[in-house]
Amino acid sequence: MKASVAFLLAVSALQAQKPDFSGIYQWPTAVSGEHGKGSATVFDRKYFAPLKPGGEKFIEPPTGDPRHDEPRDFCMPAGFPGGMLSANAVRLVQNATYLVMYHEFQNVTRMIPLDGRPRRKGLEPMYYGDPVGHWEGDTLVIETTNFKRWSLDDYFYTNPNESRMHSDAMTATERISRKDSTTLKYQLTIDDPKVFTKAWSQEFEMKAKPEWEQMGIFEYVCEENNRCPGGKCSK
Repeated sequence: MKASVAFLLAVSALQAQKPDFSGIYQWPTAVSGEHGKGSATVFDRKYFAPLKPGGEKFIEPPTGDPRHDEPRDFCMPAGFPGGMLSANAVRLVQNATYLVMYHEFQNVTRMIPLDGRPRRKGLEPMYYGDPVGHWEGDTLVIETTNFKRWSLDDYFYTNPNESRMHSDAMTATERISRKDSTTLKYQLTIDDPKVFTKAWSQEFEMKAKPEWEQMGIFEYVCEENNRCPGGKCSK
């Protein structure tokens, strides 16, 4: 047997031992934490690292411009991690090459390579960043970089005087593993050296929802049903 063939068989055998997270799930819900008045989960501030003295501004007050105060009034992306935490179904599709996260909210699709390829270069900063994944035992670790400066979460629905912002230097690390046969453990670590003195994490869970399979993921088109063009809402 040629060495290259033997290597591929060994890789295939190793990949076959990894858990398959494919399925339809409830959005990540906090194991313990704050919940806003809106639908989205917000981070619990007790987990935050101290702010970096003289660092980039973390809390921003409303400006009256909906592009800043609630960009989704213009059908702009929620961004990551806020979009991932929104209260809509999430479908995971996994093979040896990719984990695809398809979130019903804003029809966001994240394609996370799992085959060890290098991170892409020369990309413009993005709302959802550039993710790559690798396995640590039975835990899938997804590291995402190359973000635009954008909202960290939906805390402004809890306190309309505070928008919490991450910088363009943020690295978001997701750790996904099985808690039991119907629940995924989802840990999210935020490392933003322009804002915080060190990385911090919060634990979430994602419940499998096989009963949602019949209906599946609904289409989400912001412009089609947008009652708030330019932030001016109508009934």
